[in-house]
Amino acid sequence: MNPDDPSYEGRTHWRRSLLVAVPALAAAAGVGAAMSTGALAVGLQVQNQPVQIATSSLYGTQYGAAVVDQTYVKPDGTTASKRVLRMGFADGVINGLCLSQPQKIMGVDYTLLLNLGDQNPGSWEIRTKNTVLDLNQATGVLDMDGIVSLNIDGSDVKTVKDAAGNLVDNPLNSPPDRFGIQARYAKFDRIVGSAQDLQVPGLLTAPSLSISVKPGTVQCPAPAAPTGTPGTP
Repeated sequence: MNPDDPSYEGRTHWRRSLLVAVPALAAAAGVGAAMSTGALAVGLQVQNQPVQIATSSLYGTQYGAAVVDQTYVKPDGTTASKRVLRMGFADGVINGLCLSQPQKIMGVDYTLLLNLGDQNPGSWEIRTKNTVLDLNQATGVLDMDGIVSLNIDGSDVKTVKDAAGNLVDNPLNSPPDRFGIQARYAKFDRIVGSAQDLQVPGLLTAPSLSISVKPGTVQCPAPAAPTGTPGTP
């Protein structure tokens, strides 16, 4: 076939578009989204590869954090361990959320972008339960309230309750004698960071979800400053 033929060029673009669509479709299936009337309700889990996180604000109850050892998969397929700050909270509200993760498809670098929320910096429209987040690094503003305990034993931190309403012992699986934080409430503003692991095994609800694939390495945009105050989780 003649490469100068317009139909040939069109088929070339079609093949490229299919290549770009593959990771987006795989991500949509992996997230397991159930969407109806514009609402999203999912259990969310991101593992094995670091993911960039950006959010205008996060507010949670029964907040805890501890330094733990996190196992991860290296590029050569072997596993290793690193120390991360594992944070958890029982109930939370989030003011917009962007996740950015690099992907390699057939030797080509792409970035998978997930955006949740309504783009309103005053709505705190995303709700979560039983969230666990392993942070490699992050910047932002942290404000804790209620009874706040710093430098407690990480294995004594408590964040979630069992079916009977009792606080679960060591829900962050921290080894003993590790740095820990416990607070009744915690609010983070303008968070930009990298997480090794993100789990919302209970429930995450948001008004919308968009998934896109960009060529090369693309970062989440800097989050806007929140306005107003969050509602009760």
